[in-house]
Amino acid sequence: MAQSAQPERTENPTTVARKSERELVVTRTFDSPLAAVFEAWTRPELFKLWWAPASMGAVLNVCEIDARTGGGYRIMFGEGPESATFFGRYLEVTPPARLVWTNEESEEAPVTTVTFESQGDGTLLVLSELYPSPEPLGEAVAGMQAMAAEQFAQLDQLLASRRPPP
Repeated sequence: MAQSAQPERTENPTTVARKSERELVVTRTFDSPLAAVFEAWTRPELFKLWWAPASMGAVLNVCEIDARTGGGYRIMFGEGPESATFFGRYLEVTPPARLVWTNEESEEAPVTTVTFESQGDGTLLVLSELYPSPEPLGEAVAGMQAMAAEQFAQLDQLLASRRPPP
Protein backbone atom coordinates (compact mmCIF):
# COMPACT_ATOMS: atom_id res chain seq x y z
CA MET A 1 0.00 0.00 0.00
CA ALA A 2 1.37 3.43 -0.94
CA GLN A 3 2.19 5.85 1.84
CA SER A 4 0.23 9.09 2.02
CA ALA A 5 2.11 12.31 1.29
CA GLN A 6 0.18 13.91 4.14
CA PRO A 7 1.41 13.45 7.72
CA GLU A 8 -0.85 11.38 9.97
CA ARG A 9 -3.46 13.49 11.77
CA THR A 10 -5.79 12.79 14.62
CA GLU A 11 -9.19 14.42 14.73
CA ASN A 12 -9.40 16.72 17.73
CA PRO A 13 -12.80 18.02 18.79
CA THR A 14 -13.70 21.70 18.82
CA THR A 15 -15.78 22.71 21.82
CA VAL A 16 -17.96 25.83 22.05
CA ALA A 17 -19.40 26.87 25.41
CA ARG A 18 -20.78 29.82 27.30
CA LYS A 19 -18.43 30.81 30.07
CA SER A 20 -20.72 33.53 31.47
CA GLU A 21 -23.67 35.62 30.34
CA ARG A 22 -21.27 37.70 28.19
CA GLU A 23 -18.47 35.28 27.28
CA LEU A 24 -18.14 32.49 24.74
CA VAL A 25 -15.16 30.10 24.79
CA VAL A 26 -13.96 27.83 21.96
CA THR A 27 -11.20 25.26 22.53
CA ARG A 28 -9.28 22.97 20.21
CA THR A 29 -6.01 21.06 20.36
CA PHE A 30 -3.90 20.96 17.21
CA ASP A 31 -1.28 18.33 16.44
CA SER A 32 1.18 21.04 15.45
CA PRO A 33 3.79 23.07 17.31
CA LEU A 34 2.90 26.32 19.03
CA ALA A 35 4.86 28.54 16.62
CA ALA A 36 3.13 27.05 13.56
CA VAL A 37 -0.37 27.57 15.00
CA PHE A 38 0.42 31.15 16.05
CA GLU A 39 1.87 31.87 12.60
CA ALA A 40 -1.33 30.66 10.90
CA TRP A 41 -3.26 33.29 12.91
CA THR A 42 -0.87 36.17 12.21
CA ARG A 43 0.32 35.79 8.60
CA PRO A 44 -2.36 36.93 6.12
CA GLU A 45 -1.23 34.52 3.39
CA LEU A 46 -1.88 31.61 5.78
CA PHE A 47 -4.94 33.03 7.56
CA LYS A 48 -6.86 33.41 4.30
CA LEU A 49 -6.33 29.71 3.53
CA TRP A 50 -8.38 28.49 6.51
CA TRP A 51 -10.58 31.23 8.02
CA ALA A 52 -13.57 31.14 5.60
CA PRO A 53 -15.67 27.99 6.10
CA ALA A 54 -15.60 26.14 2.76
CA SER A 55 -19.22 24.99 3.16
CA MET A 56 -20.40 28.61 3.04
CA GLY A 57 -18.75 29.18 -0.33
CA ALA A 58 -17.42 32.48 0.98
CA VAL A 59 -14.28 33.88 -0.59
CA LEU A 60 -11.92 35.93 1.55
CA ASN A 61 -11.18 38.77 -0.90
CA VAL A 62 -9.26 40.98 1.52
CA CYS A 63 -7.03 39.79 4.35
CA GLU A 64 -4.88 42.48 5.95
CA ILE A 65 -3.20 41.63 9.24
CA ASP A 66 -0.72 43.83 11.11
CA ALA A 67 -0.28 41.52 14.10
CA ARG A 68 1.43 43.79 16.59
CA THR A 69 0.08 45.62 19.62
CA GLY A 70 -1.60 48.71 18.17
CA GLY A 71 -1.76 47.18 14.67
CA GLY A 72 -4.98 46.40 12.88
CA TYR A 73 -6.73 43.90 10.67
CA ARG A 74 -9.35 43.99 7.93
CA ILE A 75 -11.05 40.94 6.44
CA MET A 76 -13.65 41.08 3.67
CA PHE A 77 -15.82 38.28 2.28
CA GLY A 78 -17.54 38.64 -1.08
CA GLU A 79 -17.99 41.73 -3.23
CA GLY A 80 -20.55 44.49 -3.68
CA PRO A 81 -23.76 44.47 -1.64
CA GLU A 82 -23.17 40.84 -0.61
CA SER A 83 -19.81 41.65 1.00
CA ALA A 84 -19.12 41.53 4.73
CA THR A 85 -16.16 43.34 6.26
CA PHE A 86 -14.65 42.70 9.68
CA PHE A 87 -12.02 45.00 11.16
CA GLY A 88 -10.43 46.10 14.39
CA ARG A 89 -7.16 46.59 16.18
CA TYR A 90 -4.83 44.44 18.19
CA LEU A 91 -4.83 45.36 21.88
CA GLU A 92 -2.16 42.78 22.72
CA VAL A 93 0.15 40.60 20.67
CA THR A 94 2.48 38.37 22.69
CA PRO A 95 4.13 35.88 20.30
CA PRO A 96 3.57 32.97 20.30
CA ALA A 97 1.21 32.86 23.29
CA ARG A 98 -1.59 35.43 23.04
CA LEU A 99 -3.60 37.67 20.71
CA VAL A 100 -6.27 40.15 21.84
CA TRP A 101 -8.22 42.24 19.33
CA THR A 102 -11.30 44.41 18.97
CA ASN A 103 -14.09 43.71 16.50
CA GLU A 104 -15.18 47.20 15.44
CA GLU A 105 -17.79 46.41 12.79
CA SER A 106 -20.58 46.74 15.38
CA GLU A 107 -21.17 48.20 18.84
CA GLU A 108 -22.34 44.73 19.92
CA ALA A 109 -19.16 43.02 18.70
CA PRO A 110 -16.88 41.30 21.22
CA VAL A 111 -13.26 41.67 22.21
CA THR A 112 -11.55 38.44 21.15
CA THR A 113 -8.68 36.78 23.01
CA VAL A 114 -6.83 33.76 21.63
CA THR A 115 -4.27 31.93 23.74
CA PHE A 116 -1.85 29.29 22.49
CA GLU A 117 -0.35 26.78 24.93
CA SER A 118 2.24 24.17 24.07
CA GLN A 119 1.15 20.62 24.95
CA GLY A 120 3.93 18.22 24.02
CA ASP A 121 4.14 18.24 20.23
CA GLY A 122 0.74 19.95 19.98
CA THR A 123 -0.94 23.22 20.83
CA LEU A 124 -4.04 23.97 22.92
CA LEU A 125 -5.89 26.95 21.47
CA VAL A 126 -8.50 28.78 23.56
CA LEU A 127 -10.54 31.51 21.86
CA SER A 128 -12.66 33.73 24.09
CA GLU A 129 -15.16 36.35 22.94
CA LEU A 130 -16.30 38.86 25.57
CA TYR A 131 -19.42 40.75 24.51
CA PRO A 132 -20.41 44.20 25.83
CA SER A 133 -23.82 42.85 26.91
CA PRO A 134 -25.59 39.46 27.15
CA GLU A 135 -27.94 40.02 24.18
CA PRO A 136 -25.61 39.28 21.24
CA LEU A 137 -24.12 36.20 22.90
CA GLY A 138 -27.06 33.87 22.16
CA GLU A 139 -26.82 34.47 18.43
CA ALA A 140 -23.03 34.21 18.56
CA VAL A 141 -23.12 30.78 20.23
CA ALA A 142 -25.24 29.30 17.44
CA GLY A 143 -23.05 30.87 14.74
CA MET A 144 -19.83 29.78 16.39
CA GLN A 145 -21.06 26.20 16.83
CA ALA A 146 -21.85 26.08 13.12
CA MET A 147 -18.55 27.58 11.94
CA ALA A 148 -15.75 26.99 14.44
CA ALA A 149 -15.44 23.22 13.97
CA GLU A 150 -15.17 23.64 10.21
CA GLN A 151 -12.74 26.56 10.43
CA PHE A 152 -10.51 24.72 12.88
CA ALA A 153 -10.62 21.52 10.80
CA GLN A 154 -9.44 23.62 7.85
CA LEU A 155 -6.69 25.11 10.03
CA ASP A 156 -5.70 21.59 11.09
CA GLN A 157 -5.45 20.53 7.43
CA LEU A 158 -3.33 23.56 6.60
CA LEU A 159 -1.00 22.89 9.53
CA ALA A 160 -0.67 19.21 8.56
CA SER A 161 0.19 20.16 4.98
CA ARG A 162 3.00 22.45 6.21
CA ARG A 163 4.49 19.94 8.66
CA PRO A 164 7.70 18.26 7.46
CA PRO A 165 7.35 14.54 6.79
CA PRO A 166 8.48 12.27 9.65
